[in-house]
Amino acid sequence: MPCDDFYQHACGGWLASTPIPADKSSWGRGFGVLTEQSAATLRDILERAARGEGDADNPYAKAIGDFYASCMDEAGVEARGLGDLKEELDRVASVKDAASLAKAVAHLHSIGVAPIFWFDSETDQKDASRVIGSVRQAGLTLPDREYYVKDDAKNKDKRAKLVSHVEAMLVLAGEKSADAKTHAATVLRVETELAKAQMARVDLRDPDKIYHLVDRAGLAAQSSFPWEAYFAELGYAKVDAINVMQPEYAKAFGAMSKSVPAADWRVYLRWHVLHDAAPALGKAFVEENFRFVQVMSGAKALEPRWRRCTRAVDDAMGEASGRSFAKTALGGEGKAMVEAMVDGLLVAMRENIERLPWMDDATRARAKAKLAAFGKKIGYPEKWRSYDALRIDRAAYLSNVWRANAFEAKRSRDKIGHKVDHGEWAMTPPTVNAQYSPDFNDITFPAGILQPPYFARERPRAVNFGAIGMVMGHEVTHGFDDEGRKFDADGGRRDWWTPVASAEFEKRAKCVVDQYDAFAPFDDQHVDGRLTLGENIADLGGIKIALMALKRAQKERPSRETYAYSEEKLFFYGLAQSWCQNIREERLRMLLTVDPHSPAKYRVNGPLSNTPEFAAAFGCSAGSKMVRAERCEIW
Repeated sequence: MPCDDFYQHACGGWLASTPIPADKSSWGRGFGVLTEQSAATLRDILERAARGEGDADNPYAKAIGDFYASCMDEAGVEARGLGDLKEELDRVASVKDAASLAKAVAHLHSIGVAPIFWFDSETDQKDASRVIGSVRQAGLTLPDREYYVKDDAKNKDKRAKLVSHVEAMLVLAGEKSADAKTHAATVLRVETELAKAQMARVDLRDPDKIYHLVDRAGLAAQSSFPWEAYFAELGYAKVDAINVMQPEYAKAFGAMSKSVPAADWRVYLRWHVLHDAAPALGKAFVEENFRFVQVMSGAKALEPRWRRCTRAVDDAMGEASGRSFAKTALGGEGKAMVEAMVDGLLVAMRENIERLPWMDDATRARAKAKLAAFGKKIGYPEKWRSYDALRIDRAAYLSNVWRANAFEAKRSRDKIGHKVDHGEWAMTPPTVNAQYSPDFNDITFPAGILQPPYFARERPRAVNFGAIGMVMGHEVTHGFDDEGRKFDADGGRRDWWTPVASAEFEKRAKCVVDQYDAFAPFDDQHVDGRLTLGENIADLGGIKIALMALKRAQKERPSRETYAYSEEKLFFYGLAQSWCQNIREERLRMLLTVDPHSPAKYRVNGPLSNTPEFAAAFGCSAGSKMVRAERCEIW
């Protein structure tokens, strides 16, 4: 019944009749199906480009075709063996002290491999007009520090399987079995020491905890890592303004650079080179890599090669292949319809802010000013990225991957010291996702998500408002969630809230934390209400303002169509059915540890149980499971 479990009511038939494909760890009616549809569209584009029949309007048609062809050439990849790894492995083998370690790490960072930490660019949180450097934690093979520091049976098992996997990969790379066994234990030991110093994932969501601006002298004072050697090798010797996101971690790996024996660092770096390269190597490496992927995801079969290759092109040259994708998948008319929907959502959010009873006038005025400054990125970029400097070799897949990584890493780091480019996209057009960027104060909806079941021009508007409208409202609300509210209209981190309004927000946020903490997919593992707080707030607000936008559209343009359900019911069915998802236990357990999003069931039932319009539409009385006694509402 809808009032007991609306997710099961709306999705039950689909869940029962739709098994998870063998090569997937989850399968959803929204993201899963649509991601595969987008991949199939991209496959057609790339295969035509590889045959020399590419999009005549795309200047990179040959390059994306050659990249795809290099990936699809299994025989060629097999024949190259480990030859393309030799230069990188030789560099790693030369590490003999902290200075040479720093140089080796810098070189690996230059090709996109991320041992120990990661250095990149970011918008300065205190001056959102400029780009600065950023040092942040990285360097683990398992998804999160929790896997290394918790001693329960499940995490011990994951660590044991990691050691087994590292050993197998090292043997494939030519090591003797006894050496590989010893070296695998070394990798775990080094990664565990790194993990113990890393910041917990919940804390990483707090902007106040991950902003520590220093100059080079300040960086050297915080961390004894050989920074001069590192930056000189990386090619950024003059970079000075740097945010050390996790100072305690920087201090720890600085000390480790001198205390951990050079031989252990050589083993650790060799492993990370192999781990990063494995998907682009021969069959034995790909299959062993997948064996470990199964441990974390539960997938039963390796994805077909074409699927892995379309993803590789999107990762490497997403705006090059995205030029042709956007034209095929969305087009001008679809983009105009989406823009109108977004504008309607922004109007609804403004009206919502004006009506909030708990917000004082001073904070309300600043919230409206921030909303008015929102930027919008819909479908595809207005200005496409140039790939003229990237060389693609049709016969060398791994080299293409690393050259593309190096190209992107340099492009990103070269922004340091310059003004922020607000026209830049952080997502590629085929991406099935959406985004709010607090430092840009803008919302992004790529062409990939602007397709059924989220959006279709020919279906009832209420279904569109429930599906893509909720996603749009979700991203708008992110500008005012527990993280987004700490950034102002210009994208700078500034407290624009009065103490009274801030206290009211925190009181309401605690209601959301408590509600989601109580959701337990397993007896021994529940949703982390603090980790998922921002996404849960965005779901709550997204549904509310999408409903408001639908009601405004109903008044302005009454529907001439008649349906079996009211527009309100169509809205809620469109919302719920876009989140129908089957997921394997291994994958769900991992996501509960690392993902700031709640599982699909709770993304439907959680916010709807707080929504009076839902209860009214389906006649749910007080005391029903889908009607919370303590209603949570923020926006």
